[in-house]
Amino acid sequence: MLNNYFGIKQHGSTVKTEVLAGVTTFLTMVYIVFVNPAILSGAGVPFDQVFMATIIAAVTGTLIMGLFAKYPIAVAPGMGLNAYFAGIVATQGLTYQTVLGAVFCAGVLFILLSVSNLRQMIIEAIPPTIKYGITSGIGLFIAFLGFKQSGIIVANESTYVALGDLTAPVTVLSIVGLAITLVLMVRRVQGALFFGMLITAIIGYFCGMLKFDGFTSLPPAPVFFDLDLAGVFSNGLYAVIFSFLLVTIFDTTGTMLAVSEQAGLLKDGKFPRAKKAFLGDSIATTVGAAFGTSPSTAYVESSTGVAAGGRTGLTAVIVAGLFLITMFFSPVVSAISSLPAITAPILIIVGCFMMEGLSKINWPSFDDAFPAFVIILSMPLTSSISTGIAFGFITYPLLKLVSGNGKKVHPIIYIFGVIFLVQMIFFPSH
Repeated sequence: MLNNYFGIKQHGSTVKTEVLAGVTTFLTMVYIVFVNPAILSGAGVPFDQVFMATIIAAVTGTLIMGLFAKYPIAVAPGMGLNAYFAGIVATQGLTYQTVLGAVFCAGVLFILLSVSNLRQMIIEAIPPTIKYGITSGIGLFIAFLGFKQSGIIVANESTYVALGDLTAPVTVLSIVGLAITLVLMVRRVQGALFFGMLITAIIGYFCGMLKFDGFTSLPPAPVFFDLDLAGVFSNGLYAVIFSFLLVTIFDTTGTMLAVSEQAGLLKDGKFPRAKKAFLGDSIATTVGAAFGTSPSTAYVESSTGVAAGGRTGLTAVIVAGLFLITMFFSPVVSAISSLPAITAPILIIVGCFMMEGLSKINWPSFDDAFPAFVIILSMPLTSSISTGIAFGFITYPLLKLVSGNGKKVHPIIYIFGVIFLVQMIFFPSH
């Protein structure tokens, strides 16, 4: 039944592989269940409310993505967008209910765009060099995150980044976990990424670095529609709505393209079942706002599940199920997510997988090469997928225009190039 519904055999996968892929994706992104409430509670939203809203949004979006769009892509409230949310509350003197109202409005607009043909048009209009640049840029970005979380790379005042203390316990465990996982990968062990995390967690436990304060707990009651729609219009938060909408659209679309490209699910550059996939993040954003969290997006950590062999919506369904269980096992999940050495090696390895698109970029053609280059460079340096995408959309049509190839660029790329330029100058989101 599962094979028929999800087309598991058709995609060269197995139920076991899809389950392991789902667990792998979940373990690399479950940190959001605790990080998101920590960030938004600083903006006044009650911690327990955000905890439940984060899980509800993740389950909603990921189930839609898995059951209807049938992609191995997980959805949850996005990092960066939550910080932007907190920043608006702090700098503009607004209540969190008012900003949640802005997110809700952006979500409704997001749904309308998703059921229209606009997002599909955007995907089909994006030139291959930008698609490959996005995939590779995200790969470099998440590998950089892995190095940073492990302590292998640290902030440095004079050089921005530098080599960390390789004798620090978390860093040592990260390096050991990376070595173990690399060996499993090279030996072609099925589920190598998952088993690498499992072995690393066991080592961490016996070294006293992984501690559990209980195993189960009753989830707090969710809070529904604690938002102020009237305040959105009385405060004229149209620019805020536009910023949420624009960043979310391109952040999540870029991630979907990258993960689908990695999984080999794009058909001649097109994105099958696009509208169903787009409803996943747009409905999750709207539902999440209604319960008390910032916008949701497709998660780049989905690429870890794809690297583990996930090719169908069953991977996403497993992720959604595990998020649901998280409500009752928050002490265990909190302990695992608090030890970055478990997931950092996976991010580094998956980053390597996602660099494959570099070979497909037309490097001898400078007006193709530079937009891809600037996307790849800016994503890790700005810690923002959407900023990298914006640079690509701005530079590509500009270089094509001055090189005499402007007619080869789809008109929608020009339009969004201008929109991104205006947005970055006047409505920066980070």
